[in-house]
Amino acid sequence: MRFVTDYKLEDFILNTRWEQLPDEVKERMRGCLIDLMGALIVGSRSRQFEAGVRLARSIYPGGDIPVIGSAERFGFMGAACAMGHSSNAYDIDDGHNMTRAHPGTSFIGAVLAAAYEKDVTLAELLTTMLVAYEVTVRGGAAIMDYYNYAHSSGTFGAIGVAAGVGRLYGFTREQLNNVLSIAEFNAPLVPGIRSVEYPSMNKDGVPFGVMIGTLAVMDAMAGFEGNKNLLEADEYRHYLDDLGEKYQVMDLYFKPYPCCRWAHPAIDACISLMREYNISASEVESATVKTFRRATLLSKIEPKTADEAQYNIAYPVAAAIVYGGFGIEEVREQSLGDPAILDMMRRLSFEVDERLDAEFPGRRICRVEIRTTDGRLLVSGECEPRGEASEGIGVDWLCEKFKRITAPVITEAAQEKLLSLILSCEKIKVREILDEITREEYWR
Repeated sequence: MRFVTDYKLEDFILNTRWEQLPDEVKERMRGCLIDLMGALIVGSRSRQFEAGVRLARSIYPGGDIPVIGSAERFGFMGAACAMGHSSNAYDIDDGHNMTRAHPGTSFIGAVLAAAYEKDVTLAELLTTMLVAYEVTVRGGAAIMDYYNYAHSSGTFGAIGVAAGVGRLYGFTREQLNNVLSIAEFNAPLVPGIRSVEYPSMNKDGVPFGVMIGTLAVMDAMAGFEGNKNLLEADEYRHYLDDLGEKYQVMDLYFKPYPCCRWAHPAIDACISLMREYNISASEVESATVKTFRRATLLSKIEPKTADEAQYNIAYPVAAAIVYGGFGIEEVREQSLGDPAILDMMRRLSFEVDERLDAEFPGRRICRVEIRTTDGRLLVSGECEPRGEASEGIGVDWLCEKFKRITAPVITEAAQEKLLSLILSCEKIKVREILDEITREEYWR
């Protein structure tokens, strides 16, 4: 491979300014922060987060950076580690079709911790998030092609962490080039499809991507030297051709349900079909989901853990049929084992539709056929997941989602306060936002 270092990427990371961004990009970044804060809040009620806090306490003790959902405070590495364990815990965060992964969750824990440590403004946090998104998505696309393998979010997030934290730490362009090379070369090569077939906390590898990215930053500061990253290679430099002109954040999708995106169209198809014909779960004799191949690979086991419930297609679809939706309450471990949902799971079947499969990954489509107890066959139209980039998702949509998913975890006063801070003057300090949302009286 031939590599050329011209610092185009590093200059973008260092020189992007909030006041120069298009208004639609500014609004998108506020929406992204709202969405990721929701993921961090609900994720703080997961066993994965509990493990992350214990790990941080064990190997990164001390510090004064708050951790969302915990009364403990840590230094940069500890806070990044802990929040890196919560941001993707319930699979409710944004995604991008180019890499079939979740860019925001893969760096937000580290970027938030560094932003608090460096006492920056909201505008600087949002700008840093933007450059981290762009590096994560573009670097992820290069990695996917180079290895010719379906890696996942943690792989790409290590680079996004290095980019975002490097900016906040005031790295030079040469230092940024070094840390990007270290992070990309040593990024965890997360085998995404295995997590789909065999769900566990391994999932998208987000915690390990965050930890590798932060370690890359600290090692670079200690004098470790890398050399070249894939975005400098001739084969992949085209991913930077429209850098600063075309913003990949405008192509993000946002998830209404806390489960794998591949199950979302089946959830909506079932809900819409039952509403159209005004039938209840007791009238469903069986249901067949016809969809793309990858969706049929999702687990269909009776879930015993929250991760098995999320990376599952039968469980969320059955829950949606029974209760008319699928939210955080259904996916939390204390809710698993519901007899009505388990009975409905046994009435479901899943088939590959070759025509719909040919549309993947650009589109994720399914249709559903429900056989009723009185012998009718009800067929839905073709359904795609809600929250796609083509819908032009705005702040109002994301605020509604934030309130809905965080209601079991924080008070209404906390919801309103956090949203008002994020949507207020961009000169507010990140410290004020994090100190406010971590107040004990806000948590249920």
